[in-house]
Amino acid sequence: MLDLDLTENIRALRSTFADITAVVDVDRLNAEIARLSELAEAPDLWDDTAYAQKITSELSHRQAELNKLNSITSRLDDLEVLVELANEAGDEDSAKEAQAELESITAVLGELEVQTLLNGEYDSYPAVVTIRSGAGGVDAADFAEMLLRMYLRWAEKHNYTVNVLDTSYAEEAGIKSATFEVDAPYAFGTLSVEAGTHRLVRMSPFNSAGKRQTSFAAVEVVPLMPESAAIEIPENDIRVDVFRSSGPGGQSVNTTDSAVRITHLPTGIVVSCQNEKSQIQNRAAAMRVLTSRLLLLQREEENAKKKELAGNITASWGDQMRSYVLAPYQMVKDLRSDYEVNNPTHVFDGDLDGFIAAGIRWRKSAETR
Repeated sequence: MLDLDLTENIRALRSTFADITAVVDVDRLNAEIARLSELAEAPDLWDDTAYAQKITSELSHRQAELNKLNSITSRLDDLEVLVELANEAGDEDSAKEAQAELESITAVLGELEVQTLLNGEYDSYPAVVTIRSGAGGVDAADFAEMLLRMYLRWAEKHNYTVNVLDTSYAEEAGIKSATFEVDAPYAFGTLSVEAGTHRLVRMSPFNSAGKRQTSFAAVEVVPLMPESAAIEIPENDIRVDVFRSSGPGGQSVNTTDSAVRITHLPTGIVVSCQNEKSQIQNRAAAMRVLTSRLLLLQREEENAKKKELAGNITASWGDQMRSYVLAPYQMVKDLRSDYEVNNPTHVFDGDLDGFIAAGIRWRKSAETR
């Protein structure tokens, strides 16, 4: 007979889960699902494809969130039974299964607990992420492409919907910049902690002398605003340029002037989109991103004014927020939260949850100081 005792562990998980459900407000979540379900059942829903996709996507996200919450209680109950059976039968395999399930539930609750910290004005919105290569020449362009793959792999592992809007390729290798949307619950709140300057240190594959090279890339994250939040942008405030899509090649690439670049003249903000097939679709997508950036800029200016009036204009984010070191040792370290791992390969393959959770907790802690 085994003596596997997970009583205290399970009790602690139940306590954490109770705190999470109190913050999440399951009644409100059920009401939101009911409202979206009613909209999704409308006979004319698909007369407007974009609107229909928005409603069905929101409904799917909310249902997945509720299903995750509902599954926790039954999983904890089943875990207690599994521990009891393992002890009675002296079954080592069942004991290992119980330990694995304990770790799995702990990880899920950790994700949910972090989500409860995302209560900012725009945290629940989808995100628009832009990656730009910085100092470091071709190494920086290559690093920017590594970051793009890292975030796409992270989204893929979570089954999040991603739409790459624009990619500007560098001449020798890598990319100058890329912009993509992530449509997922709390995508902006989650990914906003990734904004900032990222640094890579490695033995450069582009240096014939094999010298160590330091390169930089910038990550910008803005919330994708709903159409109802759109601000009016006068036509004479923007310049629209059309051009042929650029890329490695393939169908519908470099064949028509379908790509669109919009410049907002008063602010100098530039947005490009070349992912869609038609110029009209690319313009609509670019205007959506431009609106999001202008709304965020407006909010930042308001906050800056408040800080100036309060006598506090200290920036809360440093220029360099994370280092990826591949030589002479292996390490990825967040310089704000001090969270680090010694396996850069896994990080570049999308294993970012630990960094994101640490970043969200660090930000919440910084807000309360």
